Amino acid sequence: MLRILPIADADPVLVEDLLDAAFGSDRHGRTAYRLRAGTLPIPQHSYAAIEGDTLVGTLQSWPIKLVDKKGNAESLIMVGPVAVLPQRQRAGIGLALMKHMLEDADRAGEDALMLIGDPEYYDRLFGFNADETGGWEVPGPVERRRLLARLRGPRMKGRSGMLAPDPQK
Repeated sequence: MLRILPIADADPVLVEDLLDAAFGSDRHGRTAYRLRAGTLPIPQHSYAAIEGDTLVGTLQSWPIKLVDKKGNAESLIMVGPVAVLPQRQRAGIGLALMKHMLEDADRAGEDALMLIGDPEYYDRLFGFNADETGGWEVPGPVERRRLLARLRGPRMKGRSGMLAPDPQK
């Protein structure tokens, strides 16, 4: 039976081991890591998936901001990584983690979520797309079609600028 708990309830060493297993130990050089540098995961939107006594998946969310050319910043949440043990992938664990996070984010009134991921999966299942991210820049390489947002409301529509960590949050 799958249980979803706050990530604070999981052993941080096991979380890092799971991330290495899912993405490789060289994962720290990716653009997504630059976007969350110097920040901590948002506790109320970060989770661990447990089966029995085994950590089988995690989802972390991070505070970031979009800074326009005038220096004005708008806060948003970066979702990910969504990590699942390789031997448990395609078992619905990532899907369950994403649904849980989105329900919590919607209840909390979070109107701007973004991630870097496959649009075929994240748009179809969760409503993340690249419709509003064309003017967003990131601190590193990214496939533009994979820079996705789920915006609820007008606050972030039509915005442009550089995405950056938001250690103030």
